[in-house]
Amino acid sequence: MHNRCFYIEAELCQETKALQNVCGDSCESRKLKEEDRLITVLSDGLGSGVKANILATMTTSMALQFTAKNDPLEHTSDFIMNTLPVDSKRQISYSTFSILDINCFGDANIVEYDNPPILIYRNGDFIDLKPTAKKVQRPEGQSAEVLYSSLKLLKEDRIIMVSDGITQSGMGNANTPFGWGTDGLKEFIRQNIRSCPDLSARQLARKIMQRAKANDANSFKDDATCQVIYCREPRKLVLASGPPYYKNYDALLAERIDNFKGKKIICGGTTSKIISRELKREISIELNNYNPELPPVAEMDGIDLITEGILTLGKVSSILEQLNSHSVTGDGPAERMVKLFLDSDSILILAGTQINNAHQDPNLPVELEIRRNIIKKIAAILEDKFLKTLEIEYL
Repeated sequence: MHNRCFYIEAELCQETKALQNVCGDSCESRKLKEEDRLITVLSDGLGSGVKANILATMTTSMALQFTAKNDPLEHTSDFIMNTLPVDSKRQISYSTFSILDINCFGDANIVEYDNPPILIYRNGDFIDLKPTAKKVQRPEGQSAEVLYSSLKLLKEDRIIMVSDGITQSGMGNANTPFGWGTDGLKEFIRQNIRSCPDLSARQLARKIMQRAKANDANSFKDDATCQVIYCREPRKLVLASGPPYYKNYDALLAERIDNFKGKKIICGGTTSKIISRELKREISIELNNYNPELPPVAEMDGIDLITEGILTLGKVSSILEQLNSHSVTGDGPAERMVKLFLDSDSILILAGTQINNAHQDPNLPVELEIRRNIIKKIAAILEDKFLKTLEIEYL
């Protein structure tokens, strides 16, 4: 997501409690493209397993829906608190929630109920949010305390949201008898960012999860969720696929690729030949990484990845659809492209519109869709599922 000050990278890592098939935490983010706004909600259902998952998912869905409609956050939290029941034995809510709403100016509004506190890392340390506490009366006659905060985000700020599976990891151990705790989590974050100041949200979320799991002897005692948001300069990528409709645009395509500041992918044999010709650079085939599913990748000075066209794009679309995290295994052409996409924030696709007659042959497999349709599908998945900023230009 872009705003007027910086790019916002959001990364989620989540694992279930040992021996459970379903995670009792729910964390969802929604990018409102028209408003250039990001909403993230984290909820922890009481207990674990299917029941906890249903309660947590219901909470995140309600919170996202109301917040996206610009309902006041007080109204949203009141509605959730009055909708979800209280456990009759323990007298605690069936689910917790944290809501984060960031607009295009970098203004962040936060609501917290019964989750570990949201952490804001800025200039080498954590800032004190000084939340306002408000009592909410529940139908059972009990009252609950909900915390409200707001702040102006700055470039290089990081926001860390976790469930108690993270802060309570290691409970009962000699070094952490009461769990890792918020202080232990803070110190871990400090050390990692100080040793690597440009640590991405993706890397930090993974490190937090790995450390929390190690605290629990590599077997989580509770569902664990970590969402990291990083405000920074965007990492840019351009993908060129397909020859331009008009031949006199070939030079323009090559120039756009050559002058682009960021990672560069060329997808398609004809496209790579055009750019090679226009830039007067040799293409060499890489044969030491053979993948039987797809033709081998090629190399050219100044280009990060060159692949075959329609088959590779189809495979990329399939991988992105099935991917449930940012962890990609394999080193084939499609996997390499997916990794580059996931490591980028702002993606420009230069899509040539010259039709390849081979792709219109009805005898070819159904997977060989027209390039334009596959590109639209990939762009939609990257935007909706992975919160990337996409722009498609047709040449």
